[in-house]
Formats: sequence, C-alpha cells, structure tokens
Amino acid sequence: MIAIRPITPDDIPGLREALDSVARERRYLAKLEAPSLERMRDFIGHNIAQDHAQFVAAENERVVGWCDITPGAHGEKHVGKLGMGVVKDYRGRRLGRKLLEATLAKARTKDFEKIELQVYSSNSAGCALYRKFGFTEEGRRQRARLVDGIYDDILLLALFLR
Repeated sequence: MIAIRPITPDDIPGLREALDSVARERRYLAKLEAPSLERMRDFIGHNIAQDHAQFVAAENERVVGWCDITPGAHGEKHVGKLGMGVVKDYRGRRLGRKLLEATLAKARTKDFEKIELQVYSSNSAGCALYRKFGFTEEGRRQRARLVDGIYDDILLLALFLR
C-alpha cells in the first residue's frame, strides 16, 4: 500500500533517489540529476523546521513520489512555489493527484495567496493534472528548454488561494 504523508528526515535518502530517477529521464524536471545528499538534507531539514508543505508517497519505506510548496523570497513570501514528481513505475496510479491534494491542503493553512509552478508543455499529464486543480496559465516561455536537441516551452501556471 502506498501512503501519502508528510516528509520526515528518514525519507531524505529515498527522496533523493526518487528525484534522481525522475531527473535522469530528462523530460520532467529542470535538474538532470539530484543534488547531493548534503544539499537535500539542508533543504528538507529547513522545510521540516519551518513546517512547509512537503509530502511524499511511500510504498513501505520507499519514496516513490513527492510534492512540496515553499515560500518565495523577500517580497514574494505570499507566493508558494510548487515542485513535484512521481517515479516512472508508479505513474498512472493517481499519486500525483493525492500528493497535490495533501500539499495544497497544508499550504492553505499558511499565508499563501497564490501557488506558482513551471511545467514543460510536453508534459501533457502534468498540465492536465494542474488544470484539474484550477491552475491557469499566466505565461509561456517559448523554446525555453533545450535538452538532447529538443526544445520545449515552459508554461507558467498559478492558482490563487485568496
């Protein structure tokens, strides 16, 4: 059974592995590999200490997906930045929807007025999921990504909470 739950420090190595797996597909994330374990520990440790919205999908103790919303810097603290991913073999099981539901519910208890994200236009499943949750397009950066000789547009999506 796959559980959707808040992240814990014990999840950090598994999250790094999951993030690395998705990044190395070279299709869904800006990163092409996961950051170091030390950088992950710093980021996640800060998120936990600040009670930011960060959830994982875990089968037994294996992290197979994640979703987080963290505040912007300085004058953008009212805007949450969303990031998420699901390991390839676990897609199509509604984990993205469940992760997004849990993370948005937690974000709504914070002072966010708006949630923003960037998604590649070729990620049709991701785009459809975000639109089902009410995200709308605020902009498009045409041919903004070039990986392996393939261009992709980056869509700027947002959800207003207030």
